[in-house]
Amino acid sequence: MESIRQLYKIGSGPSSSHTMGPRKAAQMFLKEMSPETARIEVTLFGSLAATGKGHLTDKAVLEELTTTVPAEIIWKPETVLPFHTNGIRFEGFAADGTPLSGQTYYSIGGGDIVREGESRQSADAIYSMTKIKDILELCERTGLSYWEYVGQTEGPAIWDYLREVWHVMKAAVERGIEAEGVLPGGLGVRRKAVSYYIHAAGYNSSLKSRGLVYAYALAVSEENAAGGEIVTAPTCGSCGIVPAVLYHLHTSKGFSENRILRALATAGLFGNVVKFNASVSGAEVGCQGEVGVACAMAAAAASQLFGGTPAQIEYSAEMGLEHHLGLTCDPVCGLVQIPCIERNAYAAARALDANLYAAFSDGQHRVDFDRIVEVMKQTGHDIPSLYKETSQGGLAVI
Repeated sequence: MESIRQLYKIGSGPSSSHTMGPRKAAQMFLKEMSPETARIEVTLFGSLAATGKGHLTDKAVLEELTTTVPAEIIWKPETVLPFHTNGIRFEGFAADGTPLSGQTYYSIGGGDIVREGESRQSADAIYSMTKIKDILELCERTGLSYWEYVGQTEGPAIWDYLREVWHVMKAAVERGIEAEGVLPGGLGVRRKAVSYYIHAAGYNSSLKSRGLVYAYALAVSEENAAGGEIVTAPTCGSCGIVPAVLYHLHTSKGFSENRILRALATAGLFGNVVKFNASVSGAEVGCQGEVGVACAMAAAAASQLFGGTPAQIEYSAEMGLEHHLGLTCDPVCGLVQIPCIERNAYAAARALDANLYAAFSDGQHRVDFDRIVEVMKQTGHDIPSLYKETSQGGLAVI
């Protein structure tokens, strides 16, 4: 299992798999193509083609390529390559039309790219344990916390990286609660974060708290939809959930930055386990792999901050994922707006509820986190493709 640096990526929205990933693939091909290349053809397959225009896939790819050579996009939504639905092929041609080089890549979620013929598991593995039950047993046997296990595995430099991640998350919240206007894309969706932030001030402490969590999640998700700088946690489409919970607890409860970084480490560990054993790609397993995983991460982070035991933290994360099982990915017009933005706000509140529920328990429960990950993976494979980021079913055809 690789570093949580690969889970928390700093970049621009609106989609990690459909914008950040294809941009990275274009950068990779530019480094590998023949120097005699005079023209490039880019073919988008499956989900990348079906929702690529809404996700600005073509814009991201062409921005990278056309600074070097002319390029054109070919759309093939009906063709799904066997390895993954997010396929993208680059072909370079000489001035006389002779084919020079070609490479197929797959955007497998969270901004990660795999070349044709490569394994989706990175060769840069640093974690020997890939199941939460094993890590939990280690923590209970040795007295370690999840974040201490992350620190021991990653080394001291991880804290500087997580500090940068936290600062980008905070900045996205603070920009988002000040911004107003209509989001790009043509749906006419107005930003709501500022309204929720203002309205929250008029309620008593309990409702105010919930309103602020909504506002912070909306703020980051709206920044993502507008192409702003965010952190994948674990994806762009679910990027508002972890920052909303952490920002709220940081500002309302006074948790220090160091404690927030430890919570980020814990959240990253749980997200990493899902990414390794299943998927965080909405095009592969539906939104349960994005919003569901983000909810689990945020629940674990909150439980960590409130002093949960390793068992309570695991229980909190398990509930965050379990109660999003089967969630489809069917964004209207292929944009990361409806239902994605609202879904982030709702899941952030659910993460805090999961923490509270687990805090009332001793952490013992019947179905563990790893089992839920297995079920999520199988459920994702069983969900029909029209509900997995293809704009062919559900809300996407309303």
